[in-house]
Amino acid sequence: MKYDALLARLKSQLKTLEQEVLQHDAALAPHSRKLMQDTERFNNELFVQHGAQLHPCIAQIEKDIKQLEQRLKLNLNAGTIIAACERINDRFSAVKRALVTTGINVKAQAQAKASARERMLSSRQRQHDNSGFAWIAAGVMQNSHLLYEELNKHLNWARKIESKIEELETMLENCHGADKIKAQNEILLMHRRLGKCRQAISYIEDRIQAFERPHQSYNR
Repeated sequence: MKYDALLARLKSQLKTLEQEVLQHDAALAPHSRKLMQDTERFNNELFVQHGAQLHPCIAQIEKDIKQLEQRLKLNLNAGTIIAACERINDRFSAVKRALVTTGINVKAQAQAKASARERMLSSRQRQHDNSGFAWIAAGVMQNSHLLYEELNKHLNWARKIESKIEELETMLENCHGADKIKAQNEILLMHRRLGKCRQAISYIEDRIQAFERPHQSYNR
């Protein structure tokens, strides 16, 4: 068959490329795999593939070579054969290029994630600045452990204020004249503080949920 040499050469090139790809995939660090797990490294017309590992591409090239072999047996027109060969060549080139650019892609993804986190933190900072709860340290908003500490602190404050209100209301029963007005004003003040404290508790709980959601999705 006059195309035997062509097919043998393509199969030999694929075998060599597969060994390079296997070495590449085996050398990938777990962190690199995780960073690249949702990344499309090729145009969809070339490969259907996600992530840093390149071995899935080998099976797709192998399928193309088998299809080319079938077309050659059917003596299809030269234009069809040339187009199939060009497609295979493009795929070979794309994988070889990907072999040497993985490091660049990993760094790009790391930088993109860092930039996204920076934007997220900046957005949270702006939200905090405009929240009306500026007495809560800004640094607390960036640390889940500190957020839980702050939540517990406000829960304790709320309990103390509630106890104070109960104490004042008991005292109010035995107050008269100016003392009664003073006690009523103090109770009103305590209720305001309790309302603000409860608002802060809700705010901190919302911040905890917002903080943990991206971390949960990232660690799935």
